[in-house]
Amino acid sequence: MADAFPSDRTPPSAPPRLKRGTASIAYHHTPATVSSLVPTVVFFGGFHSDMTGTKATTLEAWAQSRGCGFTRFDYQGHGGSSGRFQDGAIGIWLEDALAVIDRVTQGPLVLVGSSMGGWIMLLAALARRERIVGLVGVASAPDFTEDLIWGRMHAAERAELLHKGTLAQPSTSGEDAYPITLVLIEEARNHLLLRDEIELDCPVRLIHGLSDADVPPDLSLRLAQRLRSLDVHVTLVKDGDHRLSRPEDLALLCRTIGHLLAQLSP
Repeated sequence: MADAFPSDRTPPSAPPRLKRGTASIAYHHTPATVSSLVPTVVFFGGFHSDMTGTKATTLEAWAQSRGCGFTRFDYQGHGGSSGRFQDGAIGIWLEDALAVIDRVTQGPLVLVGSSMGGWIMLLAALARRERIVGLVGVASAPDFTEDLIWGRMHAAERAELLHKGTLAQPSTSGEDAYPITLVLIEEARNHLLLRDEIELDCPVRLIHGLSDADVPPDLSLRLAQRLRSLDVHVTLVKDGDHRLSRPEDLALLCRTIGHLLAQLSP
């Protein structure tokens, strides 16, 4: 579910760090230079990805050019944050995101989530309803641990995971295989969303590529159906892949966020 190839990554500058218990969460925050009533955009990265990917940095530059506040960050075990990837779980990464929301940002927020980030974005919105005024998902992957990993495993793979507690997951982005842990699968069952109505009423925009080989585009359609909000738009990109990081995909993402901010502006 990683959402960027290594070649998409920009050289990291030393980011600020947010202490959360024994963890250290790396982030970049640009405060708004226009009205504080304009929502700040917060970007949630994907599984085994980080905040130096193309979408995060492109959106940051786009927001800065418009004087809009923007925040990007790394979950524990990702990018510049502390910890090991294999020690992570959906609940841990959600708490990382909430710490950034609570301690780095101010005022109303539009959350943008890519792949797994779309799942954590939804969970964060449920936990901070009073501050979240809009959501934008890119190849959103709620419940992917259950439906796209566990649900697709062969019996032998499940047996190995149950016995050893970890299983090597081949990467689709040219990187080395990364571990899938039994803890990740089991803990994520506390956060599944698509089994019931998702009680969010803010505007939601979902973008998904029809050529996505990692997260089926019908997942965004299922998500749209589960959301309680009536203001939900789904955009399907016929030749778009999972990453949606081509120039035309990035332009679509920026336009989508811009239109949503215009709708939300007082």
